Amino acid sequence: MRRIAFLLLSLAWAGSAAADPVRIRLASLVPKNSLYHRALLEMGQTWQKVQGEGATFTVFTDGAQGGEADIVRRMRIGQLNAALLSVVGLRDIDPSVSALQSLPLMFRTWEELDYVREKLQPGLEQAFLSKGYVALAWGDGGWVRFFSKDPASHPDDYKRMKMFAWAGEPEQMEIMKGLGYQPVSLETADILPALQTGLIGVVPATPFYALAAQFNGPAPHMLELNWAPIVGALVIAKPAWDAMSPAGREALQAAALKAASDIRAKARADVNDSVATMRARGLQVTSLTPELEQEWRRFAEAIYPKIRGKLVAADTFDQVVRLLEQYRAGEKR
Repeated sequence: MRRIAFLLLSLAWAGSAAADPVRIRLASLVPKNSLYHRALLEMGQTWQKVQGEGATFTVFTDGAQGGEADIVRRMRIGQLNAALLSVVGLRDIDPSVSALQSLPLMFRTWEELDYVREKLQPGLEQAFLSKGYVALAWGDGGWVRFFSKDPASHPDDYKRMKMFAWAGEPEQMEIMKGLGYQPVSLETADILPALQTGLIGVVPATPFYALAAQFNGPAPHMLELNWAPIVGALVIAKPAWDAMSPAGREALQAAALKAASDIRAKARADVNDSVATMRARGLQVTSLTPELEQEWRRFAEAIYPKIRGKLVAADTFDQVVRLLEQYRAGEKR
């Protein structure tokens, strides 16, 4: 009788749990009404239809829930349960992901980045899962370029200006200071006021984000150098994932992959359009000559020993180098 009663109680509890509506609260730094925001909303609508009655999908944009480190902290305590994050936030979940974004001038083309990411992805996703997060999809937001108040083209030119650095990255701050730069740690929401007041004079940003956030106004000079890609992922806390119906999980996964693909394609294609729009508003673009590019590559290669083992784990750094050598030699496998 006890076993029967326990079984009935378990079934009743399971039925009650299954009936509880799933509420997704997703946060990101993306601008409201941007292509990123619209893709997330479309993803949520697709999922809600399948998950069923009572399911809700709320998206917080523009850093309304704080910076990326804040978003990760809020997920840990259950205030949020999903996020679209760049590597800056993802590395707070697992630092191995830093290899995709924290290696300046390491990747020369999107194809190289795609190849390396696909090779690293299974290990990264397993690492996230071990920390309690499911990586739904991977994407990127364009190449980082330097926007500045004053004209600049050589690495040393930027040393005389204070430069934005992501809050929560003390290792990066230490490396920059050691190289003679003047980093100022800020949240992304503080970049525009900091540029306007003179607190900073340089911001590394993608052209799309610079246009959306209006950095080109107080920082009307851009160096046409693809410094590093902005890489990101859609992640969801495992309790929220497990609370979904199987059909709901399948629908969210498919919708997330579509959203990431749409964002990636649009962000990559929009670089020239964003620059053209900013040019029409007065942006001055410094083109990259072969000689200038070589100067920057020598500069980046001199930084790699400082990054290896600090910003990026030594074994992961070496793996990325090996994968790029394979790709460039045509030995893809």
